[in-house]
Amino acid sequence: MAQKTDIEIARAADKLPIREIGARLGIDEADLLPYGHDKAKISQRFIDSLKGRPDGKLILVTAINPTPAGEGKTTTTVGLGDAINRIGRRAAICIREASLGPNFGMKGGAAGGGYAQIVPMEDMNLHFTGDFHAITAAHNLLAAMIDNHIYWGNALEIDTRRIVWRRVMDMNDRALRQITASLGGVMNGFPREAGFDITVASEVMAILCLATDLTDLQNRLGDMIVAYRRDKTPVFARDLDADGAMTVLLRDAMQPNLVQTLENNPAFVHGGPFANIAHGCNSVIATRTALKLADFVVTEAGFGADLGAEKFFDIKCRKAGLHPDAVVLVATIRALKMNGGVAKEDLARADPEAVARGCANLGRHLSNLKGFGVPVVVAINHFEGDGDAETAVVTDYVRQHGAEAVLCRHWAEGGKGAEALAERVVALAESGASSFAPLYEEQMGLFDKIDTIARRIYHADQAIADAKIRDQLHAWEAQGYGHLPVCMAKTQYSFTTDPTRRGAPTGHDVPVREVRLSAGAGFVVAVCGEIMTMPGLPSRPAAEKIRLSETGHVEGLF
Repeated sequence: MAQKTDIEIARAADKLPIREIGARLGIDEADLLPYGHDKAKISQRFIDSLKGRPDGKLILVTAINPTPAGEGKTTTTVGLGDAINRIGRRAAICIREASLGPNFGMKGGAAGGGYAQIVPMEDMNLHFTGDFHAITAAHNLLAAMIDNHIYWGNALEIDTRRIVWRRVMDMNDRALRQITASLGGVMNGFPREAGFDITVASEVMAILCLATDLTDLQNRLGDMIVAYRRDKTPVFARDLDADGAMTVLLRDAMQPNLVQTLENNPAFVHGGPFANIAHGCNSVIATRTALKLADFVVTEAGFGADLGAEKFFDIKCRKAGLHPDAVVLVATIRALKMNGGVAKEDLARADPEAVARGCANLGRHLSNLKGFGVPVVVAINHFEGDGDAETAVVTDYVRQHGAEAVLCRHWAEGGKGAEALAERVVALAESGASSFAPLYEEQMGLFDKIDTIARRIYHADQAIADAKIRDQLHAWEAQGYGHLPVCMAKTQYSFTTDPTRRGAPTGHDVPVREVRLSAGAGFVVAVCGEIMTMPGLPSRPAAEKIRLSETGHVEGLF
C-alpha cells in the first residue's frame, strides 16, 4: 500500500468544530470570530480579560542548520504539543503562518508533516484568514502615500533620493528587487529607483508580531521611518498621517488565529516573519494568549538555532518580557550525514562515521543554546531507514556534551511517538533550571552587537563593515536608537555567509553589506553576505506541481 502524502493525511483528519477547540481553552463562542467551521480569530476583548492570569511554561523548538534532507522542526513542534497533551498536561502550540513565496517556490507547506500536522493544511498554506494580504495592503498603502505626498507638493521636503520604504508582495519575484518607478510623464510623479521585498520581510509584519494591542500597533506604525530630508532628518509614517489607516487595515489581522492539530489540540497560527531576513517568530500576542490558557506552550523559531533561536531570545523574548523554560534542538540522521559530507542521493546508505562528522553542527548549536541559560534536550526526528548504530552515535555525542537526546517517531505515530520527549521536556521546564539571559546588553553599541553575534553564535573571527555602514550605525546611536537589538539577515544554510559551507566552520568573517533601521519594530537589520530580502524562484518551482484535482482538491502542495 502506498504511503499517504501529508496532504492526504490532513484531508482525512477528523476535525472538531473550532468552537469546541475554543471551549477547551475556556474561550466563549462569542469571542471566536469564525472563518468557516475549522478556524477562527480570538477577540481582543477576550485577550484583554486574561491579563491577571499566571503564565504557563514556554518551550522553544529549534533545529540544526537546514539541509535538503529535512529536519522537521514544525513537525516536532506539533508532535511535542500533541504528546504533552497525551501525557495528561494541557499544551497549546504556537507557530507562524506560511508565506506564499516558499509554498510556490522551494520549501513547500509549513504546517508540520505526517501524523504531526496542523489543519486545515490547504487553507494555512494559501490565503488562510487573509493576514498576509492585510499586511501587504497596509505596507503598500504607506508606499503609495509617500509618492502621493511628493506629487502634491512635498510639504515634508522628502529627499526622493533617500526614500527607504520599499514595496512588498507575498511572492518570490527577483525581477522586482530593483525597479524604476513613476515613469511615463508628469502625471505619474517623479521617476526614482525603488524596489520590492517579500511581505514576510516587511517592517509591518515585524510590528504586527511584536505589538501587544491595537494602540501599541498604531504607535509602532507611526514610529516607522520612511524617508529622510535633505538635512538627513527622518520622516516618519505618522508625519504622512498613514498610521491610522494602516491600523484599520490591520485590525482583524492583529487578532490571533486558532486552529487544531490532527489530534484536536489547540494551535495558534499567527504572523510570519522569515528568520533569515526578519526575526522569525510567531506573534507576541498569540504567544502571550496561549501562555494564559495552557500549562505548556510549544513554539518554534525559524530555520536553525543560529538564526531563529538567537532572534527569539534576543528580540522577541527581550521585547515581550518572555522567559523560556526549555529548548528542544531538532536534528535528523539524514541531515547530520549531509553535514558530514554525504550527498543527498547517498543518504540511504548507513554511514555512522558521516553522522559523527556531522555532529559538529549539532554540537555548536547545543553549545550556543546553553549560553542563553536555558536547559536543552535534543530531539532526533526519526526517518524510516535510520540505523540503530547511527542513532547511537548521536545519543552518545549529545551525552558527552552534557545533554540528552530522545528518539522521536511523531511523523509516523503522531503524539504517541513523542511521549518520551514530552516527559523529558516537562521535567526540564518544571525543574526551575532556566536562568535565561539574552546574548548582549542593550547599552552595547550597534556594531558591537553585530560583532558579538558573529563571534559567539556564528563562531566567526569578526564581523566586517565599511566606514559608511559604521557611520550609519553611529548616526542611529546619536539619534537614540543605540539600545535596539540587531536582526541578522543571513543565509540559513550555514554558520557562515556562504550557504555551501556546512558543519561547524571556523576561520571566516561575516561581511555586513547593508543596515536598515526598523524603528517601529524596534530593531536594526544587518544584511550580511548575498542574502536577498526578495527571494527568487528555483529552476523548478513547486508551483509547477500544484493544481486542482478532478474532485476539486488541492494537489502537490507539500
